[in-house]
Amino acid sequence: MRNNNQIEPQGFDVDELFQFTMAKNWMEVLRICKSHPSDACKAKLTKSEETVLHIAVSSYHVRERGANALADIIRQLVKSLPVGQAVEILKAENKKGDTALHLAAALGSVTICECIATKDRELIMIRNQKGETPMFLAAHHGHMEAFRWLHELYNWNAREPDYSLCRRNDGDTILHSAISGEYFALADLITIKYDRLVNSVNEEGISPLHILARKPNVFESSSNLRLCDRMIYRCVYVPEVKSHQSRRGDWRSIKKTEEHYPENYQTCVNFIRLLSTAFRIIAPLGKGQDQGQGQGPGLVDQGKNGRSLTDTADPEEGKMEGQASRGEDSDSRQPGSTEDREIPIEGNQGKELNDENTFPPNYATCIQLFKFAINLALIIFGIGIWKISKMREKKQRHNRAVRMMDKLIEKESRYKYSHDGQNPINAAERMYAERIDIPKAAPETPDTPSSSKDNIPASKSKDEKNKIESKPEANPKDAKETSILLAAKMGISEMVEKILKTFPVAIQDLDANGKNALLLTVENRQIKVFDLLMTMKLPEFVLYQIDNEGNSAMHLAAKFQEHKPWRIPGTALQMQWELKWFKHVKTSMPPQCFIQYNKKYETAREIFTKTHQKLAKDGSEWMLKTSESCSVVAALIAAVAFATASSIPGGVNQDSGHPVLEREPIFRVFSVASIVALCFSVTALVFFLAILTSRCEQRDFKRSLPRKLLIGLSSLFTSISAILVSFCAGHFFVLQDQVHRGAFPIYAVACLPITFFAFAQLPLYFDLLWSIIRKVPVRCYK
Repeated sequence: MRNNNQIEPQGFDVDELFQFTMAKNWMEVLRICKSHPSDACKAKLTKSEETVLHIAVSSYHVRERGANALADIIRQLVKSLPVGQAVEILKAENKKGDTALHLAAALGSVTICECIATKDRELIMIRNQKGETPMFLAAHHGHMEAFRWLHELYNWNAREPDYSLCRRNDGDTILHSAISGEYFALADLITIKYDRLVNSVNEEGISPLHILARKPNVFESSSNLRLCDRMIYRCVYVPEVKSHQSRRGDWRSIKKTEEHYPENYQTCVNFIRLLSTAFRIIAPLGKGQDQGQGQGPGLVDQGKNGRSLTDTADPEEGKMEGQASRGEDSDSRQPGSTEDREIPIEGNQGKELNDENTFPPNYATCIQLFKFAINLALIIFGIGIWKISKMREKKQRHNRAVRMMDKLIEKESRYKYSHDGQNPINAAERMYAERIDIPKAAPETPDTPSSSKDNIPASKSKDEKNKIESKPEANPKDAKETSILLAAKMGISEMVEKILKTFPVAIQDLDANGKNALLLTVENRQIKVFDLLMTMKLPEFVLYQIDNEGNSAMHLAAKFQEHKPWRIPGTALQMQWELKWFKHVKTSMPPQCFIQYNKKYETAREIFTKTHQKLAKDGSEWMLKTSESCSVVAALIAAVAFATASSIPGGVNQDSGHPVLEREPIFRVFSVASIVALCFSVTALVFFLAILTSRCEQRDFKRSLPRKLLIGLSSLFTSISAILVSFCAGHFFVLQDQVHRGAFPIYAVACLPITFFAFAQLPLYFDLLWSIIRKVPVRCYK
């Protein structure tokens, strides 16, 4: 809907331009804008105060047909702007404060960013209402190529990058956004280009490491993989990222891929790419071959389909304008596609991520052959390429998360003493004199001059520059929880182990309730982290730590969590694993923790009994209902088995008293099956009755009740199978003369209903068996 309050410029019809724009008739829009370049491009057409450029950029979608043509239209629109008014028109904002460059950066289109930003570099520093610059939006949506292009253009010829563009009004930086969106390849690039953002915090005192600690799903320790998935995960090959020293690039050297084929060839190209991907999954290339294909989008290498961006200077405007040939760029990747590529890392950070490092080098060929055989067998047996590809992506994401975690922890400065034995006042003055920090708030107007060093007037002193550019960052100590506390609460054992190895004093961290990492681990039922801490040589005061309410680790282990953390269905089995968890903590902690009272004069056992009453009640009701249903079935089978055992097929020989068919093999099968059905059905009935008459106290859920239910179900399934075999064996004598060969298919069809019932109960049976066998419960992370 067009804004009715908009004053129509003379010389052209705004309504006509609005209609053409809504109909996406871009040729007519281009004709009008070229006829009236100043008025048509300035006019705000929609209720959101968007201009023609806003709508055209928003309509650009790489995957749609005609995307290349629309990119050319936008390029011509920008080129048709009047020389003296081009920058002013490009600075036009919508209601959210977004310029056309903001929208292009959010879409990740390097081509559109190029034709707009090269008009004036100051367009990159304009902020919207949230304080976000175009470079921030490119990072926020995970567009690595667009982010790097804007970074190189704005910081061209600068000694160090301008950190003022990296933060929005709420204090979040581009590193916060990249990690929050799980764009770890982009986050690696940011830590190379803007290394000081590693220790930056937002207004709430949250650092990038805090953001990563809140994402347990990106770490292997929080992935509950089944046996088949775990086998694929271990065997799948993820190429190691080659090391590369970080260097400053040039925006003119960034290459963009160009598709050298018509759009109607897209289907064939996609099919060829699919076959190539399938081949790489089945037969992964060696380490040297993978690295030779350009594993490093952060620092652009020579690509096969690359094309250079030539730079020409416009003497009239004095602005840099890049002119590129037609063709699509790297914005053919969707948001988040940065995960498809890798960033070169420094040093030896990626060595531990390679599976082959655990074996001698001469074993590499054997390992690759073994993995190839496993992958091929999985495909043959129906697992499929998609399963292997899914596990490969999961493992690749886990490796990137660990690499990002290592980099953040190695540069962590939280545990260093602030003043280092010097005069605190002098140290603070010297620290802020040597650095340029990030301003928390956005500039008051979009026309504020750039805060990069090359744009600050030379007449200002260095101290005055720092006053303008910087504001002290929020103190990281103001954060409510440190990174190790968050990691312990979320169950990220990799992060807890890395932090404690790098900063052993981190085990002393406490949250607002006086809980350390061990107490938070016990409270949140994080078994892997708890076992990890127990294997470490922790100081004794860590084990005896109590919170502000006087609760020790045993008290917190006794409290019931409403979110049901255990990976087992059913309230009765949940109760069983609660008892096992309580015992596991009890046997791992010092004995003094168990008899200790909290401030309410409650012991851990009293808290367990009090908080688990409802769970025990629900588990008892489920046990009784299950036993009642199964006991009825067991009683029916016992009656039928008794009647079957007392009746002999073919009768008895009157002279000898022996069965007439005793020499037939089928008769022996009938005799054994009938007695087995009778015995096991009676056994099942006895155990179900034992559950019905049980007291169902809390301690009974640990062993007594689950074992009785397991034995009852096992006996019931055995009796069902035996009675079916007995029926088929007895009935075989009736059909052996008429349909001897067709008897077995008939019996198979007759047994289908009972078979379906048995298969329907198998999940319960296996869950029950698993819960009994497991000594330590398994945490659920969903």
